[in-house]
Amino acid sequence: MVDTRRALGALVEGHMIQANSGTDRALTILLHAVFFFSGVATVIIGQVLPFIGLRFQLDDLQLGYLFPAQFLGSITGTVVTNWLGRQGRLIPASAVGGFLMAIGLAMLNLGSYELVLAAFVVNGLGIGLTLPAINVLTLERNPENSASALNFLNFFWGLGAIASKPLVDFTVQGTSLFTTTLLLSAPLIVLSIAILVTPKPTEASLKPKSENDEAHTPIWSTPLAWAIALFAFIHVGFETGMGGWLTTYADRVEGSTTARLVTPTFLFFLFFVIGRGIAPAFFRYLDENKVIFLNLLIILAGLALVLTASESVQLGLGGALCGLGTSSVFPTNVSRFSKAFGYEAMRRATPLFLSGTLGATAVTWLIGFLSQRFGDLRSGMYVLVVSIILLILIQTALGFRQRQRR
Repeated sequence: MVDTRRALGALVEGHMIQANSGTDRALTILLHAVFFFSGVATVIIGQVLPFIGLRFQLDDLQLGYLFPAQFLGSITGTVVTNWLGRQGRLIPASAVGGFLMAIGLAMLNLGSYELVLAAFVVNGLGIGLTLPAINVLTLERNPENSASALNFLNFFWGLGAIASKPLVDFTVQGTSLFTTTLLLSAPLIVLSIAILVTPKPTEASLKPKSENDEAHTPIWSTPLAWAIALFAFIHVGFETGMGGWLTTYADRVEGSTTARLVTPTFLFFLFFVIGRGIAPAFFRYLDENKVIFLNLLIILAGLALVLTASESVQLGLGGALCGLGTSSVFPTNVSRFSKAFGYEAMRRATPLFLSGTLGATAVTWLIGFLSQRFGDLRSGMYVLVVSIILLILIQTALGFRQRQRR
């Protein structure tokens, strides 16, 4: 009788493991799909900037305020995500973030500049809920190969970023964004509902098991944590500034806003995705610090081409190099943080994600401000050069510190 009960118990346990495995795969697919659309939602601001400017007759400074609006929402969403993470509710946070992105994108069709500002706040709130939540879930579920797993996840974000430019170019009618936003909002709502109704494992079971109590590991009292956060501040600022302003910059250099598939912005995001796709291969031969430093040098070469360009071929080549260089920097920096302070520490990494959002706000606004101040967008884009030089200096210091520890 005892043997029978044991056999039945083993059978039930095996069935539960298989069910959880299938559920986990379904959840993983849904989260990656939402991450794809979050890539579109994050960078679409740069693609619709010229159309919104024409619709409301805005100057560069007024256009520049759209970025802080989105990032205000993103900061708020990141803070809420931190609280939800402590409650073990990162999966619902991802679904709610998808709903909010859908609502914010739909609101872009409203009829005043102020309401469009509000739309970007709502969209940013969804981004702030979704991106940190899914990044942390992915990292905790892949403790042994965190850099590769995060690069693969962010590969889907990059696919969404690639899709944003041609999607806008070939669906915008005049200055109307109705078709564009419908094609994004509808699947986001469907995916968010699917995440909520899909049976899911408890988040406690997703965390890596460890005998050490990492909850008491000091983080934000150490210079290393703030150095990594400062790196995130500047790099996310560069990445967002480049993706956000490159379309407008290219239109002015080329003197045309004609819709076409192969644009500098498309090449930027295409090579951004290619870089994330091939990044895991580089980690077999180079450590994280060397990969980041190499990427920063590639970005600097790309910026030199972009800012000296007078025609589309040079712009495209520069955009491609910048996209390739920046592709794996963010997920690798997050992986570096988790390895330094432990995987459990990611649920206390709110300042790291906030730093990136604040950097994105500062750099994108400063580009618009300097462009308006000097009457030339190229002048504003030099903010990106300063950003990369600062990143090279910080990365050199971080790499030197790691060599000393060894």
